[in-house]
Amino acid sequence: MSKALLRFVRLSPTKARLIARQIQGMNAELAIASLEFTPNKAARVLSKVVASAVANGSLDAKSALIVSCRVDAGPVLRRSIPRAKGRATAIRKPTSHVFVEVAEGKEMKSSKSHKKNQAEGK
Repeated sequence: MSKALLRFVRLSPTKARLIARQIQGMNAELAIASLEFTPNKAARVLSKVVASAVANGSLDAKSALIVSCRVDAGPVLRRSIPRAKGRATAIRKPTSHVFVEVAEGKEMKSSKSHKKNQAEGK
């Protein structure tokens, strides 16, 4: 089992968790391919972390399985923006810590179409 960790990335943890849940349990090669076509900053970041985890363990991406994919909240950068009448309002810029664990395995995440094809005998 190999791990990869990316800390203090300027990305909202709630937005990144949406993508992280989708790839958990998937084959690493399939996950990287699907993240490549997801139009999202979180997808680009997670793709690099998954590739790094596969490389850290000297695994083959075709046989690697994503065991866990976790996104934790990091510190929040606080900025202020000037407003009318001399006021200032706060702007929160959240950061995230991305953690991916990859292990040797050949199972793929079962999707509805995959289950349907198995039921039909394809």
